[in-house]
Amino acid sequence: MSWVTIIWSMVASACLTLAAVNLLVWCKKRTAWANLLFSLTAAATAALAACEFWMMRAETPTAVGAAIRWGHLPFWALMISLVGFVRIHMRAGRPWLAWAVCVVRTFSLILNFLFTPNLNFREITAVRQIRFLGESVFIGEGVRNPWMLVGQASLLLLVVFVVDSTLTIWRRGDERRARFLGGTMVFFTVASTGQIVLALWGITPMPFTMSLFFMPIVVAMGLELSGEVLRAAQLSDDLRESEARMTLASEAAGFGVWMWSIDRNQVWGSERWLRLFGFAHDASVTLENVIQRIHPDDREAAERAVRRAVTDRSEYAAEYRVVLPDNTQRWVAARGRVYPDTQGKPVRMMGATIDITERHRAEAAARELGGRLINAQEDERRRMARDLHDDLIQRLALISVELDMFGQRPPAQPEAIAGRMRELSGAVESMASDVHRLAHQLHPAKLEQLGLATTVRGFCKELAAAHEFAIHFESHDVPRALPDDVALCLYRITQEALQNAIKHSGATGAKVGLAASERELHLTVTDDGHGFDPEAIDARGSLGIVSMRERARMVRGRISVQSRPGEGTRIEVRVPIPPPAAEADESLERTTIPSAKNAKSPKRNL
Repeated sequence: MSWVTIIWSMVASACLTLAAVNLLVWCKKRTAWANLLFSLTAAATAALAACEFWMMRAETPTAVGAAIRWGHLPFWALMISLVGFVRIHMRAGRPWLAWAVCVVRTFSLILNFLFTPNLNFREITAVRQIRFLGESVFIGEGVRNPWMLVGQASLLLLVVFVVDSTLTIWRRGDERRARFLGGTMVFFTVASTGQIVLALWGITPMPFTMSLFFMPIVVAMGLELSGEVLRAAQLSDDLRESEARMTLASEAAGFGVWMWSIDRNQVWGSERWLRLFGFAHDASVTLENVIQRIHPDDREAAERAVRRAVTDRSEYAAEYRVVLPDNTQRWVAARGRVYPDTQGKPVRMMGATIDITERHRAEAAARELGGRLINAQEDERRRMARDLHDDLIQRLALISVELDMFGQRPPAQPEAIAGRMRELSGAVESMASDVHRLAHQLHPAKLEQLGLATTVRGFCKELAAAHEFAIHFESHDVPRALPDDVALCLYRITQEALQNAIKHSGATGAKVGLAASERELHLTVTDDGHGFDPEAIDARGSLGIVSMRERARMVRGRISVQSRPGEGTRIEVRVPIPPPAAEADESLERTTIPSAKNAKSPKRNL
């Protein structure tokens, strides 16, 4: 086999292979215009190599003329695709120069098919046999066509365009691409132009070998795109690694991430996001699929939020219910942002979604609990208003009437006057005691005056006497001076626990223990009632238990409720005492409580 056949066959096959690979890339990704243009350049170079081989094997003037005539077509495609590659992929070259190359080359192609036999010859008079690469090849001889200057002008414009593009890339700072790809294009474009001029004008008898000069340009373009593919592969690996890290972080944080491709209407979501909406891990999800999973009552608001974010390029925020395929519902909160392309057109929206079902349940249980607390407060106010109106006010009115009658008709005997005054004084004292009781219920002033232990002991006595309920109280080492909030907390918990025992437990008695150890106060309230199930009480949200726990929480205390049906109830509270308060209390005890031995010494000093 001859060297001409080997070389030109290798050029054609290599170019066709590169053209097929990049055409497949473009078919997979229709926006990869650089790959399509490179495929056209490589295919045109292969076709040009075939026409050149045809010229070198043509033994008649007619065959030579036909080969040259059809060789103009792949050369036109090669130049057009090369200009397009530089403009699109390299983002260089002056537009007017690009249009000039394309227009002049297209005009020369039209002239080529208007003239016979072609643009380069008016007439081919003979075929000359020459030695080339160690074998005989054929070239045409005849009358040159001066219109072939149009084609050569397009070559000159191509050289200027490529040089200008290379300089632009260099000035942009991309020296590697300017040296390698731009330098290759400039050198071999100039070399091919020189070879064509020498061959066409018969200055040097040689066949057309333009495909050999454009083959290095094709190789350089292929390496450039291969580098892009390698960088894309590396970026893909980095993205997968980043996605794995993001997925791990989102799983740990409890939210799912998603991305909506607006132009393709495809939604990608992490595993957690797919689970939130009940989609299979391999499901193809569109925006309409997501909308259909939103509760009908929330759907319109969610769609409106998406449209507003896309239209205004604003932040997307929405909370709505998701209805899963098994008809279960969950609340989710979604946040996102719209990202535009270089022209400002919104192309995708990215964001995160988190399950807030438990938060909504807690909030619902807290509006419900708040309402029950308000109702309980109103009930207590009504009870106190009833006590004031139905008892105290009527008793005051009765005393007022009796005093008025006493003033109008006083008894004649002094003994009767004194007796009547004692009766009225007793009624007033009884009313004063009831007013004191009501005031004590609103706020126990004795806490500040007498301390926690004494106030609790007095309350236990009053409650036991009022309800014929045995209450045993013990206290050990309780400081008299305590922070107001701590003292009030333990007093109210004691009050609530004993009242619950009397009202609901069926108990016959209770024990109250109050002790201080180191930096902590310890309160226990136990009864011998029928007990209850704490879990059931927690599920119902008993106001008494809730209020006791909230009071303990406000003073950084701990409370435990131990009960079992048939075994009574034990409530235990531990509250820390702030160190400064404790130290001040010890100092106060030392300075204000004298011992029995020295109790009378101050009198001697008076």
